[in-house]
Amino acid sequence: MTSSSDEKYVIRSIRADEWQAVKELRLAALRDPAAPIAFLETYEAAVAHPDSFWQERAAGSCEGSERVQQIIAEGPDGKWVGSVTVLLEEPGTTDWAGFPVERKQGHLVGVYVRPEHRGCGLTDVLFDAALEWAWAAGAERVRLIVHEDNGRAQRFYRRMGFVPSGVTVPLQGREDETELEFVLDRG
Repeated sequence: MTSSSDEKYVIRSIRADEWQAVKELRLAALRDPAAPIAFLETYEAAVAHPDSFWQERAAGSCEGSERVQQIIAEGPDGKWVGSVTVLLEEPGTTDWAGFPVERKQGHLVGVYVRPEHRGCGLTDVLFDAALEWAWAAGAERVRLIVHEDNGRAQRFYRRMGFVPSGVTVPLQGREDETELEFVLDRG
């Protein structure tokens, strides 16, 4: 992929041995000004995790994993500049919020692109790769959850074809706030 500034990005799944880069990018995401409405985890909680947590996280979502895939955008200097993770959810199970899963679906989480790489189409390419992986894994639909006040993300998701499903998720510990489910059916 080439951006408007002619930077070349490599879009790929992570490798298990890249746990330090997984950690660095996640901590950068949690320092972003939008983090309080974009992510359920805080920087303080994430930075306290031991290295073994990050190693397990990378091993569980690396290339070849059948249930979770973390897809990254690597800049020309080798630095990771963006990421999205796809979780596969099976019918008959419950999701992280306790809702029943009715059909095989992908769940996009952890969407992040460093501010200096936004606006060049990189997030579109990351989403395309995530959707391609989910469809190839047999997902019938892909969903994501977005904070009610995160208008920038909602506009992007709509542009990518996602629509609100009508499902709202109250935030635990922040009962006056909700998140909205957006879905994209395979079509």
